Amino acid sequence: MAEVLADMPRVRDAVFAAVAAARGEDGADAHAMTHSWVLTGPPGAGRSVAARAFAQALVCSDSAEIGCGRCQNCIDAATGAHTDIVQIIPQGSEILAAQARDHIIPAAHSLPTVAQWRVVIIEDADRLNAHAANSLLKTIEEPPASTAILMCAPSLAPDDFMPTLRSRCRHLYIPSPSTQHIVQLLVDEDKATPQDAHLAAVTSLHHIGRARRLVNMPSMQARRAQAINLAELVFHGDQAFQAVNSLLKAVDKEIAETYEEQDEKELRKLEESLGYGAKGKGVHKSTRGSAGDIKELQANQKRRRTRARTDILDLALVDFAAIYRDAMMLAAEAEEELVHPDFEPLARELADKGGMPALVEAQDAIRQCRERLRANVTPQLAFDGMLGRIRLAFKVR
Repeated sequence: MAEVLADMPRVRDAVFAAVAAARGEDGADAHAMTHSWVLTGPPGAGRSVAARAFAQALVCSDSAEIGCGRCQNCIDAATGAHTDIVQIIPQGSEILAAQARDHIIPAAHSLPTVAQWRVVIIEDADRLNAHAANSLLKTIEEPPASTAILMCAPSLAPDDFMPTLRSRCRHLYIPSPSTQHIVQLLVDEDKATPQDAHLAAVTSLHHIGRARRLVNMPSMQARRAQAINLAELVFHGDQAFQAVNSLLKAVDKEIAETYEEQDEKELRKLEESLGYGAKGKGVHKSTRGSAGDIKELQANQKRRRTRARTDILDLALVDFAAIYRDAMMLAAEAEEELVHPDFEPLARELADKGGMPALVEAQDAIRQCRERLRANVTPQLAFDGMLGRIRLAFKVR
């Protein structure tokens, strides 16, 4: 566990102090441990990694070393097989009250089976809608004595997380990992070259998961280039609009291929549980009224696909915004590392063609596009509006 948090000394110290207090060790600060935590930090900082390391430390059975990594509890925790660690990963754009009531609260109130602690990790807890958050209030405020709840939220400040829950939790900020840490990780575990690893680290904005995908998945590399090249195509008639259309079609195809098999399996499993295809007395009665269950499943699957599409397009917009950010750094002659060093010529061209006012306007157009996507505006409309503003900013005729 110490190795996992090696690049985060303040986080490591806070976790060790909390676990020492939870164990009742001599000299431990009794106030260092609380039952409800919110872990915030920028996207890709490793909030869920830190949460899993925290959970592993809590269930570790070695009396001499916290999170030893050798005991059976640590091994099971590291492989995601520990029965006392429950990880809630939202599939749709929101965590609904029904999921909080039917899954999160029962998990929190279940007694540990083999360890001293029951740990519930809620990823993307910022997706809890108001009803779900309200239903969790009592559990977050007064969880069972042997339960720890760790909520992870991609927020840069604790004030970004819903106040009703934040006020009942201890806050732990997870900083972005250093470039050196990500490079070493990619070289050691993904067998990337140091050059490829460094490019992935800076281009991903220190997002560990995305850096890994960039060195392992050609499709991710191609999509990144496709998004950045929109900045060049803006100056070539309607080519940027055509490129957006191709990007959206490619994303929709990828999502369909990713979820088609999973959706079909979920539907078959539900139909089997409802008795579809069975024969015998009473079968018709047992399946009557089950259409609502199928409709709810299909609605959840649609929300999952919508969220996946929004997430993919948002990442493309992050890449797109970064090329204008690089242009701003070059225009200002700032001594800052470029996010896209392999596209430096394009960044210099943008700086020369538009100057700072156009670059600022482009950044604002991209920000507005991201907001519109999150507000469920049709992606084609959101992207076309963004490109139109950028063309006006650069005085493209």
